[in-house]
Amino acid sequence: MIINIRRHNMNIKYFSGLLFAGLLIVASSCTRDVDLLEPAEYPTDAEVYLDSFAGGLDYQAFSNSKLDAISDDSDVKYKGTASLKVTVPSEGDLAGWYSGGAFIAPGPRDLTGYDALTFWAKASMPTLVGLVGFGNDNTGTSLYQASLTDIVFTTSWQKFIVPIPLASKLGQEKGMFQFSAGALNKLGYDIWFDEVQFEKLGTIAQPRPVIAEQELFPQVGDEVSAGVSSVIMNAAGKDLTVNAMPNYFTFISSDESVAKVNEGGIITAVAEGEATITVKLGSVEASQPITVKIGAAPPGPATAAPMPTRDAANVISLFSNAYTNNPVDTWSADWDQADVADKQINGDDVKVYSNLAFAGIDFSSQQINASSMTNLYMDFWTPDPTASPAAFKIKLVDFGADGAFGGGDDSEHELVLTASSTPAITSNAWASLDIPLSAFSGLANRGNLSQLIIAGDPNTVYLDNIYFHNEGDNGGSGGNNTEPATAAPMPTADAADVVSLYSNVYTNATIDTWSAEWDQADVEDAQVAGDDVKLYTNLVFAGVEFTSQTVDASAMTHFHMDIWTPDNTDAPTTFKVKLVDFGANGVWDGGGDDVEHELTFDASTTPALATGSWVAIDVPLSDFTNLTTTGHLSQLIISGEINTVYVDNIYFYKGDGSGGGSNETEPSTAAPAPGFDAANVISLYSNAYSNVAIDTWSAEWDQADVADVQVAGDDAKLYTNLVFAGIEFTSSTINASDMTHFYMNIWTPDPADLPAVFKIKLVDFGANGVWDGGGDDVEHELVFDASTTPALEKSNWITFDIPLSDFTNMTTKEHLAQLIISGDPNTVYVDNILLHK
Repeated sequence: MIINIRRHNMNIKYFSGLLFAGLLIVASSCTRDVDLLEPAEYPTDAEVYLDSFAGGLDYQAFSNSKLDAISDDSDVKYKGTASLKVTVPSEGDLAGWYSGGAFIAPGPRDLTGYDALTFWAKASMPTLVGLVGFGNDNTGTSLYQASLTDIVFTTSWQKFIVPIPLASKLGQEKGMFQFSAGALNKLGYDIWFDEVQFEKLGTIAQPRPVIAEQELFPQVGDEVSAGVSSVIMNAAGKDLTVNAMPNYFTFISSDESVAKVNEGGIITAVAEGEATITVKLGSVEASQPITVKIGAAPPGPATAAPMPTRDAANVISLFSNAYTNNPVDTWSADWDQADVADKQINGDDVKVYSNLAFAGIDFSSQQINASSMTNLYMDFWTPDPTASPAAFKIKLVDFGADGAFGGGDDSEHELVLTASSTPAITSNAWASLDIPLSAFSGLANRGNLSQLIIAGDPNTVYLDNIYFHNEGDNGGSGGNNTEPATAAPMPTADAADVVSLYSNVYTNATIDTWSAEWDQADVEDAQVAGDDVKLYTNLVFAGVEFTSQTVDASAMTHFHMDIWTPDNTDAPTTFKVKLVDFGANGVWDGGGDDVEHELTFDASTTPALATGSWVAIDVPLSDFTNLTTTGHLSQLIISGEINTVYVDNIYFYKGDGSGGGSNETEPSTAAPAPGFDAANVISLYSNAYSNVAIDTWSAEWDQADVADVQVAGDDAKLYTNLVFAGIEFTSSTINASDMTHFYMNIWTPDPADLPAVFKIKLVDFGANGVWDGGGDDVEHELVFDASTTPALEKSNWITFDIPLSDFTNMTTKEHLAQLIISGDPNTVYVDNILLHK
């Protein structure tokens, strides 16, 4: 899925290019004097829109905007015969999320003789317009954008000024004008622009680059932004701030042997040491330099990842020196939170992710059809701790047959890998992650794969050899694959809801034999990636007997087993599963209490047989229609045309067919009422206290739905479709410096067994009250699972009462601005969120 987010202070989410925040000035009328300009190599045309578009300008609507938003209006105008009318859609309008676009000249113009873009504007109701500016040619490569944001338009005509930060940079500019406006309080409206043009006002003066005092602490090899994007300028005696792209500025390093900086303000940490970066706008130097203190690079792998040997005919590669790679649009999408660099390990190319929260690898322009592939493979290396509760997540996203995200045919699934999962992650060694695509159970299709998203706790990750392959090619040493490379998916059903015959996850019932005297099959114990399995060969039919201690599955609702075969599974090949109940007398004697039923599976059934991948046979016991009683189950008989079968995780469970567990989907009782003295509490959400102001319980940039519900008369927040949810209180940040603990209650109906995790992050914006990447921004995330204290569990209220000292990176708590929750539970009830001492 495409996640258009910025975690903290947000750029305008609906704009496809780069947006910059700024302030507004309403100015008195001024005139331009084009005749005094020096001749230039390119046209010096100043007009953008007077009574119509000037100079053949082309309007290009931004992504997801209303395409027919603009028109000429001869009835409403400031001057002349017409104005430019923009219709802004209401929230939910199918024509577009907002209105916005860029006006682009057919060829470059020389704007060096002007000092401002000016325009007159009004609206059909008082409103806030998201962005107005220039310098965007809508190619994604614009260097000199400048803009104002959050501009107040009234119902009366006013003149607005967007100063040019450094006119000498605009000798060849095609981006004449851009705007972006969304619904206000869900309502649409109209806005009008008139007399849009560049002018030489002569009243723009005293440009001053804006830099917050900051120290940067990269490691050798890192690239970090100088974070310079605005300039204060004086217009007619009044200071105003315009945000501008870094290319307007000049960056100078005091020691390029320690830190280099390019024209875009990207600082490269060359060697350990300290350097200062001086920033200039033209000849004007910023009042604050940027101090860069570079530490040693984190340890990296001493050897390259193992070179793949799979036949290229059975591989679709994203990244590997061993294969021809599919085109990838980006290895770090603009909506992610990670840095990526290309490096070599012993001559082998690798991708190195640092500062990893989540990274989007996007190949949506040339989607991958992996429907004939069986596995996703990648090599993984990290210097960071991987012991529990650390986790590494891999998500695959398919855009469906329409090739675009947002249709009803999109699907995705995320897997969580830990030190105890199969495959497992480890520290300071290459881990080969070879994952059956069948494990991505939520991935309904693989014909239009468009994104691979990685996330988790390791901050630094080396990746190599990322590809899809057909398990028919084993690849480690070539040849056909005759055994599974990875273990079957670990069951997640609650042990209290399971009667297990065979699984490493549960306590198993007593089995008399795995191959009865009367059957026709051979069986042996084997291991796959450290997991115990049963391997049947020469299979015609095999009798698994537990007659001495029959199994009572009368309280169970489903039967589950995982199978893997290297054999051909095309029709008419079948695999059969029979359950036999001996009745109350416990013997098969042909009496009326003996019952049995056999199910048949093939390549067209659900589940479908497949070659070279684990198949989860997870079926309601009601499908065994002749099995009228399950109180004295005594035999499991498997048979079919496949000769070799690996078998794992054979059990009965009660649940909804998603692996077992309780059917309870909502709490029946309210969360425990907190008993803290109100004088010692700062409450975000609780019926027990007065709550502080919250801007939103689900930020625009998050991926979750939230609703207000009641549980036994108590108010609660219900999060569904939860990937990550942003709770923001940036307009009134919280001073928790006197508090000692963070507290919240959660309840989930979803599986909570490992490797499932739930994460809580606190974010402090620092003294300036905004997330700007400055040295005063801090955050820390805690991860909870079934093994932590408190432990994640299903269908019970969990109380998190956590010392704030556990948030070790939260060096200040005086300007708390965000609480971010995330993890594997898809549905979470939340109550009593507070800080206390």
